[in-house]
Amino acid sequence: MADGTTKVLIPETFQGGSSYDIAGQIGLIWELIKAPLIVPLLRLGVYVSLAMALMLFIERVYMGVVIVLVKMFWKKPEKRYNYEPLQEDLESGGSNFPVVLVQIPMFNEREVYKISIGAACGLSWPSDRLVIQVLDDSTDPTIKKMVEAECQRWASKGINIVYQIRETRGGYKAGALKEGLKRSYVKHCEYVAIMDADFRPEPDYLKRAIPFLVHNPEIALVQARWRFVNSDECLLTRMQEMSLDYHFTVEQEVGSATHAFFGFNGTAGVWRIAAINEAGGWKDRTTVEDMDLAVRAGLRGWKFLYLGDLQVKSELPSTFNAFRFQQHRWSCGPANLFRKMVMEIAMNKKVTLWKKFYVIYSFFFVRKIIAHMVTFFFYCVVLPLTILVPEVHVPIWGAVYIPSIITILNSVGTPRSIHLLFYWILFENVMSLHRTKATLIGLFEAGRANEWVVTEKLGDTVKKAADAAKNKPAPKFFKKPKFKFVNRMHMLELGFGIFLFFCGCYDFVHGKNNYFVYLFLQTITFLICGFGYVGTIIPSS
Repeated sequence: MADGTTKVLIPETFQGGSSYDIAGQIGLIWELIKAPLIVPLLRLGVYVSLAMALMLFIERVYMGVVIVLVKMFWKKPEKRYNYEPLQEDLESGGSNFPVVLVQIPMFNEREVYKISIGAACGLSWPSDRLVIQVLDDSTDPTIKKMVEAECQRWASKGINIVYQIRETRGGYKAGALKEGLKRSYVKHCEYVAIMDADFRPEPDYLKRAIPFLVHNPEIALVQARWRFVNSDECLLTRMQEMSLDYHFTVEQEVGSATHAFFGFNGTAGVWRIAAINEAGGWKDRTTVEDMDLAVRAGLRGWKFLYLGDLQVKSELPSTFNAFRFQQHRWSCGPANLFRKMVMEIAMNKKVTLWKKFYVIYSFFFVRKIIAHMVTFFFYCVVLPLTILVPEVHVPIWGAVYIPSIITILNSVGTPRSIHLLFYWILFENVMSLHRTKATLIGLFEAGRANEWVVTEKLGDTVKKAADAAKNKPAPKFFKKPKFKFVNRMHMLELGFGIFLFFCGCYDFVHGKNNYFVYLFLQTITFLICGFGYVGTIIPSS
């Protein structure tokens, strides 16, 4: 013990040791912890990921089977429910039409306020039975004056339009909608149509939706489908169209046909005001006030109807930053609402056990939580790590077959973009990183759980710019970028891109499953998003 021959494994690397010595010590530490710690943890990760993948697979197959049955055998909504178009009487005029309130919540909507107000004022509904309420929470005084002037312009034409402002933005959109319903002139309104600032309903929108509410007192909500005016603007908007088309073509249709329940999309829907009041009104406890209201109304026995043939034009976010903020809200909010309502749903006595199971398991757990997490953890973390730990095996059915079938089922809503399917998979994997992070924030009600960033809207700005560019001669030099390169960078995506590149290189040299092909392509997609260029690529037709 006194001969001083005790060996020091790690500290000597910091006493002038070469980089080769450091690498050797790191390798030794890796070998020491791999068998007792890394391998069991990674195997557990594989089992959990496979279980989640199977849950999502069963959900998608169920949805696929049901939507086929709905399209082939279910009756049209006009046949399933009482439906009779409302007609103006020659003697009484439009007195047999109910009074409808149209709410348009706004926040600094410089580019689209004229579009939404004009579309609402163009609805073919008796003018004395229609009230248009512009709920302007703008903080820019110039924009507020512009919106107010536009309302006054339509009012001078005989349109019953009201410009409404608040002193504070408390509750954000939910607060504005709630405040709007408190106005004295709303007491005469039976229904309220909600249109976000970029939505443009066709003139016959109310005449097609309202009869379902008039003749079916058990229906609380009629939801229309979104259509996107800028889906061909860039690759980012095409990717969004593919995801949202599945939501509307399958998820909303199945929920409406089988359970008369689905999540309100926050806009392009008509509510029975009595149902809103009975459900407790608008609440701002999460960033998905629309889903919150829908779940509470559903638990009180109200039915919802989705009309896929009734379509309203809208705009998709065309910048990556705007899309990321939107996806954070759409992923964090449902998870946070699930945390707050799961026990209330489970203990409810007004709905059937089957409907409670559908809401808790299918609507919330699988679609709002599992779908995000399995995509990120399995395909961006666990699968790449198994390349570095060959002792852990992922069965081919879990790594290839199941995700392939899920992807095919997810793509049925947008057949025109089938040639973009592979890139859509890679892009959705990138976005699953943000959705998973947002979901965990919502579940644990962490710092950004109540963050609300209004989605940037461009209206016809891009189209006008493109038309103007056609009439100008080609520039001799490149224009100076509008934003600094550093401001475009997203370190989270870049970090994962580097990680996947390392795993791909390791698999190329040492692997046996040829995962490096997928990993290198996924690396490129992470880097494109990391450098902020996903919204600048124009898709081919």
